[in-house]
Amino acid sequence: MENTGLENTAPFDVAHEASLKEHYKKILSLLGEDADREGLLKTPERVAKSMLFLTQGYRQSPIDIINSAKFKEEYRQIVLVKNIELYSLCEHHLLPFFGKAHVAYIPNGYITGLSKIARVVDAFARRLQVQERLTVQIRDCIQEALNPLGVAVVIEAAHMCMQIRGVQKQNSITTTSAFTGAFMKDLRTREEFMHLIV
Repeated sequence: MENTGLENTAPFDVAHEASLKEHYKKILSLLGEDADREGLLKTPERVAKSMLFLTQGYRQSPIDIINSAKFKEEYRQIVLVKNIELYSLCEHHLLPFFGKAHVAYIPNGYITGLSKIARVVDAFARRLQVQERLTVQIRDCIQEALNPLGVAVVIEAAHMCMQIRGVQKQNSITTTSAFTGAFMKDLRTREEFMHLIV
């Protein structure tokens, strides 16, 4: 079945789940646990399903998501979807990072359904990521799909790899931004966007 990128949970091969389950059972043993004790009997299966869900973005096409609801429209002011919740996995430690994305664009003849912007954020976030790349991928996808006059993306996120291990700074927030077109060239346009997301 062709994946249109629209599914809330993208399909995956059941053989992948079975293989992951066996690997996680071995990991539990390597950690010093008894993978056959009652409390852990179903843990490998649960973790396999969880990881497949958390990485379902690999099985979705963000471009197709936007193109599934692309409409001609002559509106040429900022379109902003802000406070989009995002959850991702840091590719360095496989620990979560989470926060919110603010995504704006200025149409150039085409708009997309507002929910599609949030779905694009999810499609890229549900992969092993670094926040910097995630920010750029969202920007580039919208720029490529809609060819707008400009795109602006700001992400604010807390990283568990900084909060529960390593430097252990529980209150730190990382902010990244990426711009194209009018948001890059016109200071007033960028300032309007930044004012709107406060």
